[in-house]
Order: sequence, then structure tokens, then C-alpha cells
Amino acid sequence: MPRTVARSSSAPIAGAGAGERIVTGEAVAIDLRVARLGSRLVAGLIDLLAQLYILYFLVIVLVLIVRPGDDALTAAMILLGYVTIVLGYPVACETFSRGRTLGKMAMGLRVVRDDGGPIHFRHAFVRGLIGAVIERPGPLLGLPAIASMLISRDSKRLGDLFAGTVVLQVRVPRTVGAPPYVPPALLGWASLLDLSGLDDALALRARHFLSRAHDLSPAALDRLGRGLVEEVRAVVTPAPPPGTPGWAYLSAVLAERTSRAYVRLVAQRAPDAYATHRRS
Repeated sequence: MPRTVARSSSAPIAGAGAGERIVTGEAVAIDLRVARLGSRLVAGLIDLLAQLYILYFLVIVLVLIVRPGDDALTAAMILLGYVTIVLGYPVACETFSRGRTLGKMAMGLRVVRDDGGPIHFRHAFVRGLIGAVIERPGPLLGLPAIASMLISRDSKRLGDLFAGTVVLQVRVPRTVGAPPYVPPALLGWASLLDLSGLDDALALRARHFLSRAHDLSPAALDRLGRGLVEEVRAVVTPAPPPGTPGWAYLSAVLAERTSRAYVRLVAQRAPDAYATHRRS
């Protein structure tokens, strides 16, 4: 379930949900998605590879410096290096990078407090300690964390539950938005539209809204679009058929407006092209 997050040009504001609360220009909360199991597993695998490489070089350095003379000391050094990396890597990364590890950076994830603020050392330490002691050791490698994320509404692993944190998907892959189109069910209605009251500024706002619709959750899409739909309905007649989603209404209006503008452009250029042809 997406978490409510709002963004402002200043500092984050604590909100009611688990996420950064930032206010948009429209003064409406935008949703950032809670990171789900798939993206977190990929981030975890990246972090695991990073930890293995760091552990390998750390053990080599320790062996070269200490030069242990017996197997027990060697095993103790390997264990010390393992504990240092398993606990120290996530705690250090999440503390100094405000909730991100290398894997989270790669996947566009960030850990935040339940009240929306950035995490501190104690949050990172609790998450790392629970991970090192409960979630990762033994043959049940990662299974407690996976089970917790599957059960939790906010996809929280045990470390998140104890630390009071949540992981958000703060970067959505950029895609090129599809151009506005008229849904088949609205074709007949769209041909009857009176668009004379729809000015360029309002049409541009509606187009910008549709261009970022793929980055928003359905709830945020409805909240952000509601006021815009009402503005367009105030100057465009007739009203859409009952039950028409706001995004479909705006898409149909913009697509019909673009289509008519294209027809007018072609009609205006046709006489000029004909006159040019006659002169040649």
C-alpha cells in the first residue's frame, strides 16, 4: 500500500503516515510507494555482494598485519571481520547516507522513520542488529525478514518493526508518458465537445498532470486530478458520462483538442500549398 508523502521546497514535515511529508504546489499529498519485496531483495543481493568483497579484503589485511600462528586465531579474526561487516556495513551506510546502502542507492530506496523524518544512528543500529542477530544467521538466511515483509502492510522486516522505520521507493524509473488519447467508450461523447472555453494554460496544466500520472499511485492520481477535472468541466461541455475516471476525462479532452487543432492547421495550410503549386 502506498504511503502518503508530501514534498515542499523547504524541509520535510512530519506527517501522519510513514514517509516524508512534503507539500506540493497544489498543496496536495503525493504518494511515494513503499518498497516491496522484489526491489528490496535485489538491493539486499547488491549489499551482500558488497559485504563479501569488503569482508574478503578485510580478512586479507588482518591476516597480513597480525600473521596468526594457529587456526583458532585465524578463525577468530574471520569471525571478527564477519561481525564487523554484517553489522557495521548497514549501520555506517544508513547513518551517513541518511537511510541508504549501496543496494538501496542502486534501486532508488531509502529508509525513513515512521514519522517521515530521516533516520539516525540508533535507528540504523537497531535495524542492523536485528538483521545480524535474528534475520540472517543460520540456515533460515533472510526468511524471517521475507516473512515479516509479506505479512506487514508496509512491507516491514523485523528490523523496521523494532526501529520504527519504513523503506520507501523514492526513485521511480523514468518513462516517456503516452500522448493523450480518447478511450473507445468516450469517442462519441468527445466528438460533441465544446472546447472554446479551454485556454492554453489550463490545457498545459492538464497535459503536465497526465505526463506524470505513471509516477503516482491511484489514490494520489485521484486527489491531484480532482480539482483539475473540476476546472476543465467548468469550461468544457457536455459533461462526461457518469463514472468516467478523471484521467480518462482529461485524456479525452486533450486528445480531442489536439485532433481539432491538427485539422485546422491542415485546412489552413492546404490553400497556401495549392497556391504555391499553381505558381510553380
